[in-house]
This record gives sequence, structure tokens and C-alpha cells, in this order.
Amino acid sequence: MCKVMLQVEDINCICIDWKEAGRTLYTQSASNIRVIGAQLAYMIELFKTTYQQRPETIHIIGHSLGAHLAGEAGRRTPNLGRITGLDPAEPYFQGCPALVRLDPSDAKFVDVIHTDSLPMVPYLGMGMSQAIGHLDFYPNGGEHMPGCDKNIISEIVDIDGIWEGTRDFVACNHLRSYKYYSDSILHPEGFTGYPCHDGDVFDSGRCFPCADGACPLMGHHADKFRRPSGAEKMQFYLNTGDARPFGRYRYKVTITITGDRALLLTGSMSVALYGTKGNTRQYRIKKGILNPGSTYEVYIDTVTDVGEVTKMKFIWNNSVINPMFPKLGAEKIVLQRGEDRHTYSFCSHETVREEVLQTVPPCTAV
Repeated sequence: MCKVMLQVEDINCICIDWKEAGRTLYTQSASNIRVIGAQLAYMIELFKTTYQQRPETIHIIGHSLGAHLAGEAGRRTPNLGRITGLDPAEPYFQGCPALVRLDPSDAKFVDVIHTDSLPMVPYLGMGMSQAIGHLDFYPNGGEHMPGCDKNIISEIVDIDGIWEGTRDFVACNHLRSYKYYSDSILHPEGFTGYPCHDGDVFDSGRCFPCADGACPLMGHHADKFRRPSGAEKMQFYLNTGDARPFGRYRYKVTITITGDRALLLTGSMSVALYGTKGNTRQYRIKKGILNPGSTYEVYIDTVTDVGEVTKMKFIWNNSVINPMFPKLGAEKIVLQRGEDRHTYSFCSHETVREEVLQTVPPCTAV
């Protein structure tokens, strides 16, 4: 992570090796963070007195127990600049007083990424669901990360077993937080967070699109967000991919299809975006009955930042053999970009047979 940071800014990056204190029974590790946090605070004080390094310029990043360790250091360091908590550990911290866990009072800016927030019992969720920062991000709802399908072993390993060496195998969700953070350093735009209070509400589209200045970037560049004065525990949701690059770009697609209304078609239809920076794969808009004259709406999260969208492509298929060789077409597609609310409109009078690509150009102004 340090090497990636050095590609975007001139910093001193120091890694704290506390394996001896961390690779023990979880209860002991949770207690040891008090000592390590105090030592870290002492080091910051030495930097201040010896090198005139102001605490306001220091950013501590901690994963799991390390997030609460950072909070302990911040509690002991007046005017600490920033703490980033990467899926702060849940056991013995969830619901506890602010004194013993990471909290907004521990630094001038505290941002948190939650990736494994299901309860420890019975789901073995290692991370907190509780909002404990100025900005709390819940990618993919904060519970199940794409690409992290848990196996049966994760259901029978106890907390100390996880902590003592099986973490990489069963704690994929828990580890995703620092991978997202690392990815965000060079590709911040793919981690736009939408203000929302619930993952289901986010999935429904009711938190879309961003209002002016309302959407921070999850991860390294979260501190560029201008939060309202005194605001804390603001919650944000977004989706990610199942592998690098994890960042995604959210759009709302509204499509009206045309064709022979006398035909009842059952199948699916998809669209792809083409823009100044590239194009996307096909994203499914509807599966089931395709009714000409109807309008469908869906939210998609694209892997590619296509830039300014110049055209759309539409394709459909029929799941039932139809000797009539029916045709469908995208009569109008309205595309709205989530990050800035920019809207594109595309129109066509063409219809195509199944599995034939239709190019839908921008609507012509009348």
C-alpha cells in the first residue's frame, strides 16, 4: 500500500509490525492494542518534538483490531489529522463506549470502510456494523463482498482459530476493506459513495443520483469531501466488483422498446455503453416478458469508466422458439450518470432480430 501511495503523493509511510502482540488469542490481542496504541502516540509525540511534525498532518490507517489501535493512539494525540478504519473488529467493540473503540473524537477526520458487518454469532462476521466515523462506507451493503462466497469451514472455525492463522482462508470479506482502499489510491472515481441509510434502499435506486457535493470517494481520497460542519456518522453505500479493478461506475438506464405489439415475447435484453474512453460489456436490463411499447428501468454498475457516452448498443434474445422471426428495438434509452447526474438520450426507429446488435445513436434535436 505504501508503494502505491508514493505514486500519488510525497509522504513518509511507516508500517507498524505488531505480529508478536497480534498473533495470539483474540482476547489478548484486543487487550494489546492499548499498549501498541500508547506506543504509537509516543512516537507521534517524538516526531512533533524532534522533527516539528505536526499531528494534523498524520494519517493512521488500521485494519480490524488495528482500527481500534489507531483510535487509541488518536485518543492520546490531540489534533491528530486523520484515522481510516478498515473493517474495525466487532468482538468486544460493537456497542461499546467510545472510550474503548474507534470514534470520531479520535481525529479531526475519521473514515471507516465496513466489509464484514454481519453478527459474529452465528455468521462469523468479524467487522462492525455500527457507524463509528465521520464518514462510514458500506460497499455492497457492508456484509457480503462479491467474490467472497464463504465455505463450510468458515462456519465451524472459532474466533481464536481465525485469528491464529486461518484468516486469509475464511475472512475474505474482512480483508476486502484494505484491498478496496489500495485500489482507491490510483482509481478514486470508481468508489463514489452515495448517501443512504440502508443497503436495500440503495439497491432500489432511492439514493441515486448524487446531489451537488454530496458524494465522497471511499478510500484514500475520502478526505477531499467537504462534510457539513460538525457532521459525523454520515453513511454511504456503493457497489464494487469481485476482483481488481474493484471500482464501479453507477448509471440508471431507462429503456423503451418497440416492435410488433401483437407478439408476446419471453426472453432477455441487454445494453452496452460506448464512450470517449472505451466501452462496456453487455448489462442485462430485463429477463422475462418483453412487451413492445413498455419502458423498463434498471441500475447498473459498470467496470469501465467510458467517459462521455457517445452511443448505446442493444441486443435481445427469445427464450422460446418463434417461427415468426420477431423483431424488437430500443426506441429510446435515457442514461443517467450517478456521480454528477448528467443525462444522455439515445433514439432509434430500427428493430432487429434476436442476437443482432442494434446501435442506438444520440437523439436528434428537433
